[in-house]
Order: sequence, then C-alpha cells, then structure tokens
Amino acid sequence: MADKFSTFDPAEMLSSEEEIAIYLDEALKTNDAAYVAHALGVVARAKGMKVVAEQTGLSREHLYRSCSASGNPTLKTLLAVLNAVGIELTTRPVTAH
Repeated sequence: MADKFSTFDPAEMLSSEEEIAIYLDEALKTNDAAYVAHALGVVARAKGMKVVAEQTGLSREHLYRSCSASGNPTLKTLLAVLNAVGIELTTRPVTAH
C-alpha cells in the first residue's frame, strides 16, 4: 500500500496578523519578486480569497493571477491586499549584509 502525502499549504498556518506580517517580512527579505508575489497569494488565501477580493474590489481571478509565482502584482494591488489582510507596508534602512 502506497503512503499518501498531503501537500503543505502555508496559508493554513497563518491565522493572525502577526503571523502574516512575519511571513511577508521574510518573503520581502529574499528580494525575489516571484517569491513575494507568491507569498502575497498565500496571505490572501489565508484570509480567504473571496473576502480579500470583496474588500479590494478586485476579482478573485485577478488576485490569483497577480499573486502567484509567475504574477507581477501592481503596487495598487499589493497595497489593496495588504490593507485587506490588516497589514501595513513600512520601510527601514538596509542593514549591512
């Protein structure tokens, strides 16, 4: 009998704004646009893509497409999704690598 494995979905682990903020902060530290777009999609799924779509005024299809590893969300989409999930975008000086 073959073992069955389930696919891990990080969206299932993000249940608070604090966890979402930490997850997105780590994604942003990679400086990988594809990974950040994917992470934004994970966060939207964690909150509920339908809810995020309603709160942003964007279609679910647009969100799925933009917030994927092959997507390229606009700044408008990024800010709308962050607002919908209760996260604000902040800045800080780059530290030495």
